[in-house]
This record gives sequence, structure tokens and C-alpha cells, in this order.
Amino acid sequence: MSDRHCSFLVPGDIYTRTGGYTYDRHIIDGLRAAGWQVDLAALGDSYPEPDAAAIARTRELIESLPDGTLVVVDGLAFGAMDRIAAAHERRLRWVALVHHPLALETGLSADLRQRLFESERRALAAARHVIVTSRSTARALADFDVSATRVTVIEPGTARSALAAGSGAPAPSLLCVATITPRKGHALMVEALAALRDRPWTLHCAGSLSMDPACATGLRAAIRRHGLEDRIVLHGERDEARLEALYAAADVFVLPSFHEGYGMALAVALAHGLPVVSTLAGAIPDTVPSTAGLLVPPGDVEALRDALRQVLDDAGLRSRLAAGAREARGQLPTWDDSAAAFARALEQVAGQPFDATKAP
Repeated sequence: MSDRHCSFLVPGDIYTRTGGYTYDRHIIDGLRAAGWQVDLAALGDSYPEPDAAAIARTRELIESLPDGTLVVVDGLAFGAMDRIAAAHERRLRWVALVHHPLALETGLSADLRQRLFESERRALAAARHVIVTSRSTARALADFDVSATRVTVIEPGTARSALAAGSGAPAPSLLCVATITPRKGHALMVEALAALRDRPWTLHCAGSLSMDPACATGLRAAIRRHGLEDRIVLHGERDEARLEALYAAADVFVLPSFHEGYGMALAVALAHGLPVVSTLAGAIPDTVPSTAGLLVPPGDVEALRDALRQVLDDAGLRSRLAAGAREARGQLPTWDDSAAAFARALEQVAGQPFDATKAP
């Protein structure tokens, strides 16, 4: 089997507009452009809590792979397929791609959180190598008994973008790009902005409203309850062109996440030279320098409100943070950089002797 061949397994539809799937798409495109044969397969959209059909499909697909196959699996699925991973760890070269540990998702019951933690810990034990998208996630994997020698950090790339022109309006335009799920903190953002209704602003939210319908319903209810229907626009999922238009017309980017494995939308905001208001959760401080954004403790509505008040009231502060963002964007990796690093990591795994035992 060629050393430049791999199977790449993802849960659900790879064209879903989330940061994780965007990363997967760019990496696969980059590998193929570099001459790799990448066999893409979908495992079902019920992960990370797979139903019987998804498990059966995954098992059938894995059993069909020849011995020694290099298999990259998106962590949204890999962390929940511990039994399958263990059953084939001596036969296949598993590479886990972890965007962020499953147990760090917001809104999980204590029981589900523990089950996901144990499942992902067992699955990662079967991996010959683990690729993560941030230094923060690399550090988090120590709790899963993954040694640093088995981990490679490959941050997402960022397209070279034109600097945002801004809204040009007296009321600053705030932008949040994130799927509507509890982890992204939309409800907290509405709560913070409700007390700032005496100031001129508009908030544009771009992101799927269907991935977590209950969360989206609750968000709409919160907007109505605070009487902010004319101040907050829920655009839903947007294609690249319309998303680019929202970035271009924004004055401030806001993302009050409870956790981020990297925060691709934040990097895109920096690439557009936008000042940022976000949190200290996960990899965000590694992605957004203090010169480009105001970062507050996750879940702290008062701190978030104060940060928003500062950027709304102080045009000079917005300008200084925008300058910091413009400086930071020059340090962001490109997708070519990320794909090349990914290829090097796979080449190292593919080059390991294959003798039906897991590499150390």
C-alpha cells in the first residue's frame, strides 16, 4: 500500500458549515493537492452518541479496510467508537483528529459527560497518533492519558482576507459567527446586551439554527423577552459569499464561548482586522492576543457586558484593538501551511514499521 494513502472518516455531512468540518475539508483538499489518495467516508450523523445504524455502518466500513491502512478519524466520531478502535488497533494505523474533547461540550448531563470522557480515553489509547488543532487541546489530552510524544498540534489555516470596511453607521455593527448551540454562549450575549439597549448597536448572528433546535428556540425566546427583535438579526447558516459580506460590514466580532478547541471564526475575524470580544475559554487566549481583543471569564455575564460597553462607548479602543487584529493576522497560518503539516504527520505514522502491534 502506498505511503501516501489514507482513509478519512467523518461523522455526518462534511459540507456542514462548522469549524470542525471546514478544517476537515481544507485538510483533505490540501492532501489531495499534494498527491495523497484520500478515501473519504461518512459514518452517520448521530455521533457522538451513535445509534445502532451508525455503529453497524462504522463496523462494516472498518472491517473492510486492508491491514495496515492509515485511518484518520474526526474526533467527533473517534471518541465514541472506543470498542471498534480497540478491536482494530493492532491491524490499522489509527490517527485521531481531535478538535476538542467530547466531554468539554456545554450542556451535557454529568452521566453523559463521564461516559464520553471514558469512551474517548479508551479510543485514544488505540491511536498511533493524535492530531489536535490547538495547544490548549494538546494540554487537555494529558487528562486522557495521551502522552505528548503522540500528539501533533496543527492549527487551522485562514484565508487571506480584505480588511473589514465596517458598517459606516453611527450604531456599531456586532457580528457573531457560530452554530447556535449552548457552548457558543448566544443566550449569555443577549443577556449582556439587554442592559445596553440605551446604546446604539446591532447584532448579526450567522450560524445554523437547526443543529440544536431547542437552543435556537430558547435564543429566539430570549430575544423576544428582552424586546430586542429589531436589534438582533439571526441570519441562520450562510454560504461563503454572504458570510464574507457580514465580516466586511462588521465593526466588532463577539463570541462568548464556554469552550473552543481553537476558534476558527475568531481567526477569521482577526484576518479581517476586526476587534474581538470573547472569553478566556480553551484555546481562545492562544488565538486572540490581548492587543486584539477583550477576553472575559466564560459564563460571566457582567464581565461580558462590561467588555461590550467598553467597545461600544470607546471608538478609540475599537481602533486600537483593530490595529492589534491587523498585526495578528500576519501571524495566522494559511491552509497550505496546515495541510503540509498534516501531511508530514501522516508520513511519520505511515513510515512506522507495521508488524501487527501498536506503535509506542
